[in-house]
Amino acid sequence: MAEIWAQVAMVFGLALIASLIAHRYRFSTALVEIIVGMVAGSILAAVGGYAAFSVQEPWVKALAGIGAIFLTFLAGAELDPDVFRMKWKEAAAIGVASFLLPAIGCWAAAHYLLGWESSPALLAGIALAATSVAVVYTVMMEYGFNRVGFGKTILAACFITDLGTVVTLGLVFAPFTWKTLLLVVALAAAFFGLPILTPRAYARFGGKPSEFEAKFLLFWLMALGALAVWAGSEAVLPAYLVGMALAGSVGRDAALVKRLRAITIGLLTPFYFIRAGYFVSIPAVVMAPFGVFALIAVEIATKIVSVYPVARAFKSPHKDAMYTTLLMASGLTFGTISALFGLSNKIIDEGQYSTLVAAIIGTAIIPTLIANRFFLPRHLLPKDEAELHTPAHEAEVEKALDDSEVRS
Repeated sequence: MAEIWAQVAMVFGLALIASLIAHRYRFSTALVEIIVGMVAGSILAAVGGYAAFSVQEPWVKALAGIGAIFLTFLAGAELDPDVFRMKWKEAAAIGVASFLLPAIGCWAAAHYLLGWESSPALLAGIALAATSVAVVYTVMMEYGFNRVGFGKTILAACFITDLGTVVTLGLVFAPFTWKTLLLVVALAAAFFGLPILTPRAYARFGGKPSEFEAKFLLFWLMALGALAVWAGSEAVLPAYLVGMALAGSVGRDAALVKRLRAITIGLLTPFYFIRAGYFVSIPAVVMAPFGVFALIAVEIATKIVSVYPVARAFKSPHKDAMYTTLLMASGLTFGTISALFGLSNKIIDEGQYSTLVAAIIGTAIIPTLIANRFFLPRHLLPKDEAELHTPAHEAEVEKALDDSEVRS
């Protein structure tokens, strides 16, 4: 157990470093955790200590997986039903545009530029077209956009894009069996049944120190996740659907959502994001960068070509449309899931997997950093957040930090 506790301490130590960097430079904590994981993994590999963090151990996978499931659930729960009804055309159009052309473009890049066979190239196209709910939702939370219609529309568009990823991946590579049919029936029952069952269960048993509400959600998310994996799908898919179904009840319980966020962001997601970065070898990318940078460039370019005009067509100003476009270009969750699916089913080899995952992580970092640095729509920030993101306030924070460093 001493080795396990040491690894847990290491993860939270890296998460603390990421939090300090993110706070100092106003970056997204999730993205910094990925970068810190990359750097830590490469340094430890260089000194022969890569095994210091057992990224493939079942307990690490379980904690990282629960983090992704809960984060995806919270993203679904933030989809305000009223906003979705008003903005469904915009969300659907952006979501479809964000998947179709990027999938085709990235398939062509992998097939014709990198020389991959048809099946590996198709998998790469599907994986790179996905938008990471985990990354986008974290950014939305940190800036407060998850509380306004602008951010909720982006989250709804993410759902459409990722639904396209999951459906296409299943239709192309996963055989449709009786297990798949059983999963579809179970998800439909949960989607329509949980909104009726949950409020009644909370009214009767909730509000107690036993935290019945959290345990109730954990049971259903884990049970449906297990069923999804057994059927050949992924555990995060039911989480998003359940989150959407409960957006009108759980999503409006601010106290419960705050407690769930504390568990998710404070305890679980560091394992997910740091583990994702830990897989990428910086020296390997430096030695063979063409494939990685080609896929990143094509993914971002096709997202801009497809999403930006659609956002502008729905009357978004240039800055808002570019911010939406770049966030829709942020990949990670379903992209890495698709890549791991391909590796596990021998659709891609280890070299292709490394290139693909490095490119996916690059899309999680580069577009989001550009979006927050150059296209952040400050006029859409909630009032309390807007006051924290003005140039004057940021200058005051930097001056205070500089003064404290001088005094120390």
